[in-house]
Amino acid sequence: MTTLSDYDILISGGGIAGLTAAAAFGSAGFTVQCVDPTPPITERDAEGSDLRTTAFLQPAKGLLEEAGLWDRLAPHAAPLQIMRIVDAGGDIPEPRIVKDFKAADISDQPFGWNLPNWLLRREMLARLSEMDNVDLRLGTATTSLFTRTDQARVGLSDGTRSNVRLVIAADGRNSAMRQAANIPVHTTRYGQKALAFAVTHPIPHDNVSTEIHRSGGPFTLVPLPDYQGKPSSALVWMERGPRAKQLFEMDVAAFEKEMTARSCSLYGPLTLASRRTIWPIISQSAERLFSERLALVAEAAHVVPPIGAQGLNMSLGDMRVLLNLAKANPTDLGDANMLATYHRKRQTEVKLRVRGIDLLNRASMFEAPVLRDARAAGLNALYSLAPVRKTLMQMGLGVR
Repeated sequence: MTTLSDYDILISGGGIAGLTAAAAFGSAGFTVQCVDPTPPITERDAEGSDLRTTAFLQPAKGLLEEAGLWDRLAPHAAPLQIMRIVDAGGDIPEPRIVKDFKAADISDQPFGWNLPNWLLRREMLARLSEMDNVDLRLGTATTSLFTRTDQARVGLSDGTRSNVRLVIAADGRNSAMRQAANIPVHTTRYGQKALAFAVTHPIPHDNVSTEIHRSGGPFTLVPLPDYQGKPSSALVWMERGPRAKQLFEMDVAAFEKEMTARSCSLYGPLTLASRRTIWPIISQSAERLFSERLALVAEAAHVVPPIGAQGLNMSLGDMRVLLNLAKANPTDLGDANMLATYHRKRQTEVKLRVRGIDLLNRASMFEAPVLRDARAAGLNALYSLAPVRKTLMQMGLGVR
C-alpha cells in the first residue's frame, strides 16, 4: 500500500539552496518535507565532496538568521572585506591594473562571508535535525508531480506520496520538477569549464577576495580560514574547455607552477591543498519561475557563471521573496496569486543579473590584445568615478 503524507511544503533538492529553504520555511512554522536522491557529503576530504565555496553576501545574513543557521555558520566563516579586481591582460602575466572595492566605503560590515560547501551541508543538516516540523529524506528522489488548483501530489522513489500546498523546486539546473511542469529554459554554453579546489599560500589574504582577469575566464581566490597553520583560499579557475581539461589532468607539481603563474604570484607560490574538481560553465534561465502549485528557485530557475558571488545569493533572493509572501498570507500558500506575485517580483532582477554576468564572463574570456586593453580601460573608467563605484558595489550586493 502506498503511504500518503500531508505537508505544507515539499522541497525537491537537498543542496545548499534546498537545505536553506527547509530551515527557513521550517523556522517560520510551516511543515516541510525535503527530499534529495543523493545524501550530502559532509567531510572535506571524502570522495565526491563539494570543494567549492559559497560567499554569502550581506543581504543573505538576515535570511540565515531567520532560518536559525547563522550562529552555526559564523564561527567557520571568513569575512570578505575587500573585493580586488586585477587585470593581467598584458603581454606577460603580471598585474597592470589593480582596483580594490572596499566594504567600508558602503557599510560597517564585510561584503560577505565565505564558507566551504561541504561544511555548509554539515551545519545545515545539524540545524534540520533539531526541527520536528521538517521531514528530511536524503536518498529519496521525486518521481512524479500532479497538481490541482488547491494542492500538489508528489510521488517519491521510496514508494510514498505527499500532498502539499506548495512544491519548491531546488533540484538544480536539470530540475525534474521543472521538467514535469513543462517549463522551458534558455541555455547559453561558453565552451568553458571551471576548476575548483583549495590552496595554501605564504602571503596572508587579509580577507581580500581577488579576481584576476587575463583570458579564458576569471581566476578567483576567495579567503578561507587557515588550513594546517597556513593562509588558505578557495580557488575557482575558469578556462576554455580543452585548457581546463589539460590543467585538471596535470601532475601536482606542474599544476602548482601553472596556477602560481596565473595568480601573478600575488600570494607567493600556491600549494594545492585539496583534490581538484571540474564542471562546465553555462548560463540558464527558466521562461517562468512558477507553475500550478510550483515555485522554481536557485539553479532550477537560473544558472550563472561563478562571478561576483552572484549564484547562490540570487537563489537566496528567490527564497527571501517566497518566504515573505508565505508569511504574509499563510492561508494562501502556493495559490495562483502568490506564485504570480513571486514571478513578478523576481523575474526582472533575475534577467538583469543573468545578462550582466553573461557580459562580464564574455569580457573575461577576451584573448585578443585590443579587447583585453578595452576591458582594462573599462575597469579604470568605472573605478575612477566614486558614485559609480559605490553603485556597482551596492548592485553587486543586491541592495539596489
